[in-house]
Amino acid sequence: MTAPTATWSYPTTIRFGPGRIAELGAACRAAGIARPLLVTDRGLAPLEITERARALLAHDGLGDAMFAEVDPNPNEVNLAAGVAAFKAGGHDGVIAFGGGSGLDLGKMVAFMAGQTRPVWDFEDVDDWWTRADADAIVPNVAVPTTAGTGSEVGRASVLTNSVSHEKKIIFHPKVLPSQVIADPELTVGMPRAITAGTGMDAFAHCLEAYCSPHFHPMSQGIALEGMRLVKENLLRAYEAPDDLDARAQMMAAAMMGATAFQKGLGAIHALSHPVGALYDTHHGTTNAVVMQAVLRFNRTEVEERLNRAAAYMSIEDGYEGFVAFATALCADLGIPARLGDLGVGSDKVDAMVEMALRDPSCGGNPRPLDDASVRALFLAVI
Repeated sequence: MTAPTATWSYPTTIRFGPGRIAELGAACRAAGIARPLLVTDRGLAPLEITERARALLAHDGLGDAMFAEVDPNPNEVNLAAGVAAFKAGGHDGVIAFGGGSGLDLGKMVAFMAGQTRPVWDFEDVDDWWTRADADAIVPNVAVPTTAGTGSEVGRASVLTNSVSHEKKIIFHPKVLPSQVIADPELTVGMPRAITAGTGMDAFAHCLEAYCSPHFHPMSQGIALEGMRLVKENLLRAYEAPDDLDARAQMMAAAMMGATAFQKGLGAIHALSHPVGALYDTHHGTTNAVVMQAVLRFNRTEVEERLNRAAAYMSIEDGYEGFVAFATALCADLGIPARLGDLGVGSDKVDAMVEMALRDPSCGGNPRPLDDASVRALFLAVI
């Protein structure tokens, strides 16, 4: 089966399909970028896919400038260095290249390059985004190399405060990339553990958006189909890394999850964010570890909804079958059963509970969260 190819304009312009990385220069020009800075993480910087992207830019007369001082959980220190590199190079736009860390920081460099206020003033709280000078935001082009976060179609980035170790969501409508290149060939070389973790991140986004009590029927439908795509393709991509159709379907599912979660996230992400900030765990893998406990906690509020999802996804036994499917998928993907297997201890539970309750994702959980319930959830999975 061949992988699909298409060009989409929702939620932004997406050049989707194998080989579309060849259009990187054209995507920059369509976004109005003549002097791009490619932002990626340290691990991707020396790889062939990154070198090829830079060669394509140079061939099209756009230079090959790169900034790669990006941590796995990027912070304001990385951001300041990226903005300094952007200004020093006289750039007029950003190519956000990589997984969640490279995409998120690249988008933030484009956002903050012309701002005068600190980045924390634009946290996703109330209407804080209106504090930004919208005219000073430069365009960005997003090129995902994983199928997980969906940050390439998001209007926000996650940034870790290096002092408080809290993950903050920074939002502005103009953070949304002007152009996306979603080329499944770029994901073929992912280590199997990263394929698994990023894929479960996409599933968690779809699942929590689908279960969120907020009203957003469009996101509801997108989330449901996204879960089906993960069910039918993640294990295929994990077991046969060269299966471009499975890789393409997972890239679609990742973008669907990020598009859908404007409806809301929930306890999975509220628990995962402080764990990642304090222990530097992989975000998608952490989501997967806490998923079953959260599904059990939310049962009274989500059972009927997940019965419908199970029927759509051809899963027998409704809610119980859905939980069993998610649990078996994690096991098949080699996801650890407990946070302790990721190096997480009980010594920081108090801090994690406090951080989780402050996380904006709490507001989208179907069942209200409090100190006792969050503490019990942490202790159940450590």
